[in-house]
Amino acid sequence: MQRQEEYVLKTVEERGVRFIRLWFTDILGFLKSFAITPAELESAFAHGMRFDGSAIDGFSRDQESDMLAQPDPTTFQILPWRSDDAGVARMFCDIVSPNGESFTGDPRWVLRRNLDRARHLGYTFYVGPEVEYFYFADSTPEPQILDRGGYFDLTPLDVAQEYRRNTIVALERLGIPVESSHHEVSPSQHEIDLRHTDALTMSDNLVTTRLAVKEVAMEHGIYATFMPKPLEGHDGSGLHLHISLFEGDDNAFHDSDESDNLSAVARQFMAGLIRHGREITAVTNQWVNSYKRLVTGFDAPVLSTWDRTNQAAVVRVPSVGVDRPGSTRIEYRAPDPACNPYLALSVILAAGLTGIENGYELSDADTAAERMPTTLAEALDAMESSALVKDTLGEHVFEWFLRNKRQEWQRYEHHVSRFELEQYLPVL
Repeated sequence: MQRQEEYVLKTVEERGVRFIRLWFTDILGFLKSFAITPAELESAFAHGMRFDGSAIDGFSRDQESDMLAQPDPTTFQILPWRSDDAGVARMFCDIVSPNGESFTGDPRWVLRRNLDRARHLGYTFYVGPEVEYFYFADSTPEPQILDRGGYFDLTPLDVAQEYRRNTIVALERLGIPVESSHHEVSPSQHEIDLRHTDALTMSDNLVTTRLAVKEVAMEHGIYATFMPKPLEGHDGSGLHLHISLFEGDDNAFHDSDESDNLSAVARQFMAGLIRHGREITAVTNQWVNSYKRLVTGFDAPVLSTWDRTNQAAVVRVPSVGVDRPGSTRIEYRAPDPACNPYLALSVILAAGLTGIENGYELSDADTAAERMPTTLAEALDAMESSALVKDTLGEHVFEWFLRNKRQEWQRYEHHVSRFELEQYLPVL
């Protein structure tokens, strides 16, 4: 770590960086940031930077307001969308108390703790996401699409090629490799696929990607959104996660002696995801709007089962070439891109590891499957009764998340929608 800190200090001096933004997220995954100057950088590495934790929703009470942001030098990158002469860089931070203890409400710490569990079992957790989102003319409540393109459409229907291209350039300058990008199924909907990496790095990358997509869109005078279902009658945006466990350099999900090349570890992990899928859905799909996406008729994952081709299954097993055992993986299709990736990957990993530790058996793909939650309230009920989710998130995050989301559902219950006014007001 000392060598990484020295690299950061040297780069800041050589590149004329004037400000370093310290990044972290709140429990819901919203990016938080404050800036320091290069003069404070050595002190930040040695002691962390103090901030008022009570100002961050879900972090700490007033009497516990003093928190420290401890920058992670391995995440240092210069932000590519600043065009002025004042160079700006960023680092993700771990949040600690003044006595140096990890803060249990820090989503990054929650993921670190669950990755330690995997490490003790001999596994490294890798993730490769498909990130879907929409471009609109602005952020007003009446979405104005920019194109009427469909899946893989090219110009002239896909007018947003330049936006995606500039976003990929920005991501690569931030050290985030991109596998591919394309127009998605719905009008004005797009997808960027990130190259797989370890789960902590990928969570940082997903938070960065959401900001980069929005920053580039803003530069072009448009608006990008990761809202799961902004258009009625069209597919919503998912965050399909291609996941695998490795034991050293070997893919623990691959077994060439099996007809389908899936190892017992892979099957047990899948069984854990399916058995605990309803319990973790409130975390992977945390908004009222998330459940407008999880409906039949739109290739959305609505069934707690697995398959190789059925888009309605929450777990899919992609086909892999016989000469690429390292690419064996499973695709978890439930999450949407508005989740907190640190918490979502934590509960996904925990469900899978529980399947491994308890030797869960995977049922046949065509076995009658349970329906995934259809509302946020239903998902919260499943979460609240889950010892797995409570242990995975820790008491602080678990209780705050439930309380916050119950309040969101209550506000939604009190809302009279446009549908109701149009449907009932003229006739009742």
